[in-house]
Amino acid sequence: MFQTFDDTANPALGAERAKRLRDELLQRGLDGFLIPRADEHQGEYVPPHAERLRWLTGFSGSAGLAIVLLEKAAIFVDGRYTLQVRTQTDIDTFEPKHSSEEPPARWIEEVLPKGAKLAYDPWLHTVDAVERYRKAAEKAGGTLVPVDSNPLDAVWNDQPAPPMAMVTPHPLDFAGEAAIDKIKRVATNLMSDDADAAVLTMPDSIAWLFNIRGSDVPHTPLPLAFALLHEDGHAELFIDERKLGPDTHAHLGNIVTVRPRDEFGTALDDLGGAQKTVLIDPTTCAAWIGARLATAGAEVKRNADPCELPKACKNKFEIDGTRAAHLRDGRALTRFLAWLAKAAPSGGVDEITAAKKLEAFRAETGKLKDLSFDTISGAGPNGAVVHYRVTETTNQPLKPGELYLVDSGAQYLDGTTDVTRTVAIGEPSTEQRRHFTCVLKGHIGIATARFPDGTSGAQLDAFARMPLWKSGLDYDHGTGHGVGSYLSVHEGPQRISKMSHVALKPGMIVSNEPGFYKAGAYGIRIENLLVVTEADMIEGGERPMLGFETLTLAPIDLNCVETGLLTSEEKDWLNAYHARVRKALSDGMDAKTLAWLKEATRAI
Repeated sequence: MFQTFDDTANPALGAERAKRLRDELLQRGLDGFLIPRADEHQGEYVPPHAERLRWLTGFSGSAGLAIVLLEKAAIFVDGRYTLQVRTQTDIDTFEPKHSSEEPPARWIEEVLPKGAKLAYDPWLHTVDAVERYRKAAEKAGGTLVPVDSNPLDAVWNDQPAPPMAMVTPHPLDFAGEAAIDKIKRVATNLMSDDADAAVLTMPDSIAWLFNIRGSDVPHTPLPLAFALLHEDGHAELFIDERKLGPDTHAHLGNIVTVRPRDEFGTALDDLGGAQKTVLIDPTTCAAWIGARLATAGAEVKRNADPCELPKACKNKFEIDGTRAAHLRDGRALTRFLAWLAKAAPSGGVDEITAAKKLEAFRAETGKLKDLSFDTISGAGPNGAVVHYRVTETTNQPLKPGELYLVDSGAQYLDGTTDVTRTVAIGEPSTEQRRHFTCVLKGHIGIATARFPDGTSGAQLDAFARMPLWKSGLDYDHGTGHGVGSYLSVHEGPQRISKMSHVALKPGMIVSNEPGFYKAGAYGIRIENLLVVTEADMIEGGERPMLGFETLTLAPIDLNCVETGLLTSEEKDWLNAYHARVRKALSDGMDAKTLAWLKEATRAI
């Protein structure tokens, strides 16, 4: 599923669809309904039939929530989408709210009428989220009530069918560890947690644990399924068996019992009937599952998904694979940047043309399985929309004097990439160069960080922001997210952000992507992927330190750098990085691109 540029967002439909939903709520005796951007698995990417928020409101972002009451409605988005939501949504029907500054629970407390019944689909909200919303509804004098069937589905007449993509084995050469060994390792951890079983609801955890991949959702090779892992090492996979061919059945062999998906509820009942202690992750597990277990008599234990941390700490095979993927991807991206440098200043290049050209260079590697997300191809003011998605309607030409931001990535069998470059079309302004250099200084601050074991992303986040803060600037998103191994481009639990308190560990892959966004003018972001490593001992130091190895290989636009703002150490880092890029990418490069690469990575 590669990128398309259709524009399905139609704000004009919002009012009519909200009315249809309200009519359905009235028929059911309900006073409101919560519509999250989520499916039963709580992943970032959802199949078309689960795009309920987009169908209702027009908003296409990867995170959000609408609350529709009988007399008013609001849509809540985070800082990445505050500009986008206003262009895609009828704001007279759905009042936009910043989810951090005015959280949904607070809005419910203040707006929900006394005695009102606020409904939710228990498959589409986590255990933790439902508890927050229930408390808020009760504070308002109302009640939060689950529904057996989703009222929005009842009025979505052309809702697509659920996906039925085939599941394939993920080769051991890339996984680096057999599924049976992973199962034993995670089951041992379950025993130490005093749990009899764990419910696995996140498709990337299931894909990692069983060494399988699928294509049920866009851009992420995931099979949608549920699983139970028992402390004795027995595992059960609940999936539509039509997705499993002979090779996959043989791969799963005797280590996994495959059961129909509609037996999942019965299996939860059996755990409860045996009074088992069952682990769920309340931040990702659907409320329906937690309620079913509790009603059946299970002791529900709350803890992190037991696959999340071991999945995040990549093994040697996975790290070698991602290095190879980034080398391949870096060559494709560099060919694109060289083409762009020649083609864009003379005109004729627009956002869609550029995105298609970059995808074509990746496809020419012969290894591309998919993009890892829709390319963010933003010219001028569109670059200031953090997660901008170009469509035929919004498509803009790349103009001299503007900045062009391209955030893109690829899925290869050996690794997942994600990289952002901001380039000047023609000559950048003094202000653009200053802002770009502030972002670059923050990027270097993360890349060169040394930190002791136990350090979290929250403790490093300010390293990236300090140069911007000194100039009275900031950005309204995290500095970095985890990345999977031919899995999700956004992977937990590790992040570099103000809110992340998970310790960074060797083998974790994170992005390093500070930015600055001037609304209506331009956006700047510089993103490389990093892997956490054990750093060399610091001379005179007493404690071992961790650090980062930069995986991404592509030039940073020197035309945008105000060298006078860089320290000598920062210049040394940039020169060393560019020397490494030049050396790594030169082999097999055509003469014209090689000449451009040498100039683009010149020492400053």
